[in-house]
Amino acid sequence: MTSALREVLPPPPERPADFEDDFVDGVDPAKWIPRYLPHWTVSERSEARYAPVHGGLELRIDDDQPDWRPEDAPLRVSNLQSGEFSGPLGSARGTHRHRPDGLVVRTPTPLRLLFAPTAGRIDVTVAASTDEGCMLAAWLVGTEHLADEDAGEICLFEIDAAAVGATTRARSGVKAHHDPRLHDDMAEVILPFDARRVHTWTVLWGPGETVIGCEGRVLRRIPQAPEYPMILLIDLFEIGGPSGEYPKRALVSSVRAWT
Repeated sequence: MTSALREVLPPPPERPADFEDDFVDGVDPAKWIPRYLPHWTVSERSEARYAPVHGGLELRIDDDQPDWRPEDAPLRVSNLQSGEFSGPLGSARGTHRHRPDGLVVRTPTPLRLLFAPTAGRIDVTVAASTDEGCMLAAWLVGTEHLADEDAGEICLFEIDAAAVGATTRARSGVKAHHDPRLHDDMAEVILPFDARRVHTWTVLWGPGETVIGCEGRVLRRIPQAPEYPMILLIDLFEIGGPSGEYPKRALVSSVRAWT
């Protein structure tokens, strides 16, 4: 993907956002669930580590943090998500069946949709981590509470710590998962700046198209889009065994959305 970034994103709507958070008061339980896909694991493994800081909310990986699931170790994550859903204990029903190795519900979570738009615009302002083994990411994923095939994903960005520098590489696009109406379309994009600085990602999606951009410029136009309720996840992962200094950190400054 070229780094020219010639096409300008449309400005956000002039009306107030339908969903907005600058994290001044920490994690608002009316807007966020600070647990990563809690239905596929147990509570102490899904709980996020975080702290309010100047400029937003710091997601952290701490040295004593457990792996998300023993089967996935080493993999630790601190996450915010705007909804949750699962079927009963022991079932394979639940939001984001993203792994092929037999996810089953270990902690049943009744349907709770704090923010789950079917189309619109979301601006996510972050600063990426450069801590060893980390990845900062933001996704929209289908809730799957209406139908199992409502499982697609819009990946705003995945930024590996090792890819951050004077320019930054990121991955962005659409993943079908269990939705036969979509197909995988992921690509590497190049940001002409150091993503440790605060910057804003944008996604606009609606009938037949997904547009992903950064800092006011279009990165990708993808001729497909999910058309069902989706929740937003913002995650800091540590992939690989413990290494480097702790805590490891990334900053989430704000989220604004119009449906």
